[in-house]
Amino acid sequence: MKKPLPSINQAAQILQAGGIIAYPTEAVYGLGCLPDHLESIEKLLHLKQRPIEKGLILLASDLSQLSEYLSPIAPKILAKLQASWPGPNTWILPTPDTTPTLIKGDFNTIAVRISAHPLVQQLCQLCQSPIISTSANITGEAMSYSPADVRSHFGEQLDYILPGELGDSDKPTVIIDALSDEVIRL
Repeated sequence: MKKPLPSINQAAQILQAGGIIAYPTEAVYGLGCLPDHLESIEKLLHLKQRPIEKGLILLASDLSQLSEYLSPIAPKILAKLQASWPGPNTWILPTPDTTPTLIKGDFNTIAVRISAHPLVQQLCQLCQSPIISTSANITGEAMSYSPADVRSHFGEQLDYILPGELGDSDKPTVIIDALSDEVIRL
């Protein structure tokens, strides 16, 4: 792992303390917090005006960070995931009943991605945890492509905005049901 930049360290410390940050992803700025800070997830959903029923995405730097949120994965499915990761592919997978509703919404599945974005990778490694991810905008409004866009949506309501370049994707990641191969979002 490269030596983390001070801004990455600051973002990780804020996440670990229960904060909510905005950060660059493969295509847009995302909002996030750590999945074990349920009050932070509630606040994030409120800020974004996102219904709890919809669920959220978990980003990780490796599959082991997602293990407590995933039901056992068949070898054939696992091979498909590993062939697409790290990268801009979000997969829907079964999740145990113990996964909080704040994360999974009204589903018995969860959306997960092993991100190829270097800042997301470093954040997950520094926090030793996956990160909640949802686009950094009010639900139904324009996506955020810069810290200025994030500030226009949320003003000073976030604990930190991590500066950085977006990845090479020109639209949010594809979301696919790993069991049926149904494309949920192109």
